[in-house]
Order: sequence, then C-alpha cells, then structure tokens
Amino acid sequence: MTEQMLEALAKKIKSCRNVTVLTHYHPDGDTIGAGFGLCYYLRSVGVMANVKNSEEFPAKFAYLFKDYKNQDFEEEAVISVDVADPKLLGPALESYADKVDICIDHHASNRLFAKESFIDGGCCSACLIIYDLLKTLKAKITPLMADCLYTGISTDTGCFMYESTSPEAHRAAADLIELGANASAINRSMFQIKSRGRIFAEQKMIGTMKFADSGSIALIAITNDIIDNFGVDRADLDGFAAIPLTVEGVRIGITLKQQPEDERLFKVSIRTLDADASAIAQNFGGGGHIRAAGCSISGELDEVAEKIIAVAEKYL
Repeated sequence: MTEQMLEALAKKIKSCRNVTVLTHYHPDGDTIGAGFGLCYYLRSVGVMANVKNSEEFPAKFAYLFKDYKNQDFEEEAVISVDVADPKLLGPALESYADKVDICIDHHASNRLFAKESFIDGGCCSACLIIYDLLKTLKAKITPLMADCLYTGISTDTGCFMYESTSPEAHRAAADLIELGANASAINRSMFQIKSRGRIFAEQKMIGTMKFADSGSIALIAITNDIIDNFGVDRADLDGFAAIPLTVEGVRIGITLKQQPEDERLFKVSIRTLDADASAIAQNFGGGGHIRAAGCSISGELDEVAEKIIAVAEKYL
C-alpha cells in the first residue's frame, strides 16, 4: 500500500470511536490476526473496540484472544479486515453487508462494498497492511499485537514459502519478532502440529486423490463422512488446501470441502504453481489471489469435480 494511502487510512482510524471490527466466516490466521491486532491497538489508545465473526474463533488461535473480553458500547464505526466480499461475513453478520465504513483488504478481487476501501491486491496478507498502518500511526506494538500480526503474515504466506511472499513481509516478520512475537511457537502450532484425526483424514484423502491433464491437476475432496468418522476439527481444514500442489508435476491443486449445512454445497480451494487461481475461481463467482483463490459450487461430488477440472484445464 502506498504511503499516501496509509496516511489516509491512518487519518480515518484516528477519527474512529466505538469500533466493531469484522472478520470473515471460516476465519483463518490472517483475518483473526488482523482483527485482533487492530482491536488491541484501538483499545491501547482509548478507543472502545470489539472483534466479531459469524462463528467461534478456532481454538488453535486461542493464544491471540485468551484474555479478550467484549466491551459494552454503542457502535459508531464498522471496519472489516481481510474481507473481499460481504457474503464472506457469514450468516450471523449478514446485516453488516451495507454498513461497513472502512474495508482493509489485500484481495485484488475485493467487491468494494464498504463506504471507503483501502485495498492492496499485491500485498501478501491483511496483517502486513495492519503492520504498516500501525507503523504509520507510530503505535507501540505490544508482544500480543506482534503475535497477532506475525500469525497472519506467516499463515498467509505458507510460512514464507508462497510466491506472494515479499521482502517487506520478511522485514515485517523480523521486526515483529524483535517486538516479542513468539515465531517458533506460532509456526510449530500452525504448520507442524496435527491431531491424530487429521493424520488419518489425510491418509484417506491422499488415497483417493484424482489427477487430470496428464497429472498437471490434482484434486482431493473433504467430505462430511471423513470429518465425522475421523473427528477432524473443521478449523483445521484450510491446511488441506496445500496438499494437492505438493505432488510432483502438479500445477493446479484443487480441494473440495463439503459443507455441513448443505451436503450438495462444496467450498473449493484452488492453489496454483503458474496458473491464475483467481481467474479460475471467478468462473464460479469466487475470487482471491493469483496463486490462491476460492469459490463455492453446488452439486454432487463427482459433478462438482468435473466442473472445476474442466475450467482449470483451460488455464494451464
């Protein structure tokens, strides 16, 4: 984000009072880190602020909000973080779809639904934008705030392995570590520790992986049966999206996640090596980044797999 945009955003943030910070449905490390990081900053300068989501935040991120308590106030400003589309707010927050005052996001596919949008589609994470914002504000970044921002930067860059990882991300991470972020514990928790249920579920999914286009496309499906039979926490499902692309020769990895509320609805995660993942997702009303994107498709499992593979083949 340009210095001019950051200055404009900082000015807006300074004028906010009684703030509700919105995060996206099925929250990941970036939206949680950005939401709580911004909230803790606002509270540190005397602004009342709360973080909201349509569901409970995953327990594996509890180190970011274990002492957090909601404050009682009459809402005056609404800020969304890492939310590219009001539909991503989820059912419990759908009433906010046309009430967002400020949107802070790093998705080039952002729908520009807020009254004012601060978007940097070239940035690797929303937490990196919040980091730059706090630096612009000359904020005192506490160890807890550093943990929040480091979590988002690390998870949205695949522990700094994704192509989108910028030199700025590395510099920000180093600064956050110096400010107290517990990088080793965060990275181990996010990328190494797996439950037994998840290990068994991975075995099942890898065994049923499908390939297309001479092995350039790999697809796995996470069904409700797998989740129920192996006791997988749905909060861990985002990590499965990286599995297909780890296979040699695969350029497009696709993960289908059956939704518990509708067995005919599949959330599709697309990861690519050299194809435009966002363009693929946009064929089904989704979007995201050039190497990581998502959408939702309704139908039977085999039907959905055929649809997404047919479109993906056009982008190789």
